[in-house]
Amino acid sequence: MTEAYVKQHIENNIATIEFFHPEQNSLPGEILGKLAATIEAAGKNDEIKIIILKSGGDRTFCAGASFGELISINDAATGKVFFSGFANVINAMRKCPKFIIGRIQGKTVGGGVGIAAAADYCMASKFASIKLSELNVGIGPFVVSPAIERKIGVSGMSQIAIDANTFYDANWAKDKGLYANVFESIEELDQATLAMATHLCTYNPEAMMEMKKIFWRGCDNWDELLEERAAISGRLVLSDFTKETLKRFK
Repeated sequence: MTEAYVKQHIENNIATIEFFHPEQNSLPGEILGKLAATIEAAGKNDEIKIIILKSGGDRTFCAGASFGELISINDAATGKVFFSGFANVINAMRKCPKFIIGRIQGKTVGGGVGIAAAADYCMASKFASIKLSELNVGIGPFVVSPAIERKIGVSGMSQIAIDANTFYDANWAKDKGLYANVFESIEELDQATLAMATHLCTYNPEAMMEMKKIFWRGCDNWDELLEERAAISGRLVLSDFTKETLKRFK
């Protein structure tokens, strides 16, 4: 696979939404926009009862935002738009009236951790370690931290945000509440994910919709909150510190 994509497959009332980018599933703005729109449309499709969200390939789930786009930012407005990409995906997941099962097959970094945290139920392989690397480049996980904090608490979120060099393994993430289950292989993960989705399709869709509202209570301000957080990152990416750091990473 060499071309980035977002695609959806519907079978037996289960929508599988898959995203892919050849650079370790790092996501540029265009793909993030398509992903948010696909999730929003799935939420309105009466044929769909449950959504599985996954990435292509058998290694990295998501390496975060596109580094190529990050280093090209030259003004605050562009920076805000760039960092709003993951905000829009998280908010689409939050507002979607259907349960979203996250299928995390491999390592996930930065914005990818935010996507995993925004899933209503997350299942992972033992290879699905997580890292928030943003402080390494002079910014911070401002946009994704509300979703992560909601799942693993301020203590867990601050630990991985501050220790920006370290991958935390899948069992750590499970113990903190990010993952519901961790499996020994991707094959076992896929079997369990499909079994869970199939079982959830036997539930009352209206009951699940009402439960999702309860799960996300207190988050009604996230459209504005994540926009404000995107503006912070958009400003910080223009700092001399961050520009010099990005040159070294490049």
